[in-house]
Amino acid sequence: MSEFDQLAAHDRRLQPLAERFRGMKPPRFATVFECAVNAIACQQVSLTSGIHVLNRLAVAYGVSLGGPNKCAYAFPRPEDLAVLTPAQLRPLGFSQQKGRAITELAQSIASGDLDLESFASLSDDEAVSRLCELRGLGRWSAEYVLLRGLGRTHVFPGDDVGARNNLQRWLKRTDSLDYQGVRRVLSRWKRFGGLIYFHLLLDTLAKAGELGTTDA
Repeated sequence: MSEFDQLAAHDRRLQPLAERFRGMKPPRFATVFECAVNAIACQQVSLTSGIHVLNRLAVAYGVSLGGPNKCAYAFPRPEDLAVLTPAQLRPLGFSQQKGRAITELAQSIASGDLDLESFASLSDDEAVSRLCELRGLGRWSAEYVLLRGLGRTHVFPGDDVGARNNLQRWLKRTDSLDYQGVRRVLSRWKRFGGLIYFHLLLDTLAKAGELGTTDA
């Protein structure tokens, strides 16, 4: 984050955003598998709806972590979901297609045929290509996995419509941005595209009153 902060200190556009959320640490999922399942679950639904479905998945098939209210659960492991059928995920809110994508992914990992963690050694283009070969994962999901699962904070998922809208508002553009447009306008900050993605998300949540006060 230090390089990003140093850049923002001398950038008229970035400085207010970076200063407002100073101390933000880029969130990353514990495993690439968890990230990929999150990506599948949140496709074509609101973030809130996707999170509710994922919460139900954790409660149903994750490991209880105990606690005073016994309501904390670790995310299911591949072996926890590999024994399921898509039909068993339907009551949780997953479509047949999403359920099939998740169970097939879990089975491939549990059997040893697929090692998502090894994708860390691939280039961005190679990782996106390999991820897009998997059922249920397209370019948006693949770039989301690069950012949130592999920690590549230069990646801005350009097919994320909400993120594109956030970027458009931040830049005060009147024209709509497509995938190539996102890459073009971020070229001056291309090393930090993912960090801008997170900061704009925080900005949107703050404006919606989801973060409470940011004075602290």
